[in-house]
Amino acid sequence: MHKYFLFFLIIIGSCQKEENKQNDDVFIDEQEFNQSQISKQLDRNKIDSILVTTNIFEISYNEIFEQPNWVKYTVKDIVKNADRDGMNFYTVDSIYTSDDNDYYSNRWDRGHMAPAGSFNDSYENLYSTFTYLNVALQYDDLNRGAWVALEEQVRKWADEYGDIGVEIYLEFNSNHIILDTGAHVPSAFYKYVNFPDESKKCYYFPNISPNKSWSEYEIDCN
Repeated sequence: MHKYFLFFLIIIGSCQKEENKQNDDVFIDEQEFNQSQISKQLDRNKIDSILVTTNIFEISYNEIFEQPNWVKYTVKDIVKNADRDGMNFYTVDSIYTSDDNDYYSNRWDRGHMAPAGSFNDSYENLYSTFTYLNVALQYDDLNRGAWVALEEQVRKWADEYGDIGVEIYLEFNSNHIILDTGAHVPSAFYKYVNFPDESKKCYYFPNISPNKSWSEYEIDCN
């Protein structure tokens, strides 16, 4: 199912001359994306921070790394009305992203940042989480283990306490892995969980096979 939305693209400052230079942000508001496989063939230089806002998440995307810089979303107490069966991840025809080739025959999962299970109240919302803008190269054992366990816990907290704000920040060490396809593998993930009473829990997940439960990755928020 393809969805077409009018969007506004505002570029502040000059275009990037070299891929390793910093840029001003590019903003894309209230956009949902067409399914496409041409994200790596755009006729322009890559940008290190594109801000994308939809009805379910806000993302800063790094085209040079082909990974998000950060993702923010809110988990609510919802009723499941849609199933992910048959949904495929899709690239974006206006942004350089990772794609299927980056995940072929390796240990990296397409790790949802804004989780599908937190937005299955409608087909539209669930489908929106399957954009490659919203996934990171995540070690498979982490994605299917401690990471998803914390996602499930956040949904329980939303049921109990109300809306939970979540912020995820990707870390790239100086010696982080770069795949032959050009995509960069995050070294770790920071995850900040913000409660309605303004309290906060913070977690740090190295992008490796986990050796402890989700709660043991909690760190001091300060």
